[in-house]
Amino acid sequence: AMYTEADAPLVDALWSTVAAHGWRGVTLSRLAAASGLPAAEIASRFPNRPDLLRLHAEQVNEAVAEGTVPGQGGTPRDRLFDVLMRGIDALLQHRPGLTRIFREMRTDPVLALAYAPILRDSMARMLDAAELDSSGPAGAARAIGLVGVWLAVTRAWEGDETTELGPTMAALDRALDRAEMTARSFGIGPGDLAPPPEPDTSA
Repeated sequence: AMYTEADAPLVDALWSTVAAHGWRGVTLSRLAAASGLPAAEIASRFPNRPDLLRLHAEQVNEAVAEGTVPGQGGTPRDRLFDVLMRGIDALLQHRPGLTRIFREMRTDPVLALAYAPILRDSMARMLDAAELDSSGPAGAARAIGLVGVWLAVTRAWEGDETTELGPTMAALDRALDRAEMTARSFGIGPGDLAPPPEPDTSA
């Protein structure tokens, strides 16, 4: 389901419920009570609870895309930094629920497994916003690399009480450094997670 403004009360309800009761405490009746939407409507649109996580990922992706200027210039790394920080900014309104689910994810393999493909798809969208190729095997490898960056950054963000988010930005810098080195060591391409060189067809 694509996110629209009409879904905002449901996303708010999801994270207020998680903040109060945890992921396993997300029930239809609690979502209905918190959002003001009929339980039957929520159940028909979102038959599986992870579908709600995907809806929130869509909300974040939309916020990132809205702030993206096409042909923004700068290095791929600079663009990626800006895109990921816009993603972090979009999390702020639901901070209590998100910090709780991030903690739970580390001890709940079923939740982590449900979240993994959503996060990978979301990172592919972030690559697109940063004008980096997310297609094909190289793009898939890049998106997976970016999942590692995102997990490191959200971990720092959980404990970052500053308004300027200096510690979060420093963690993003370090994670991008590691990703560049990893990309080189795996031969994914030059640093900054750039697309691989075009194959030489002259031979």
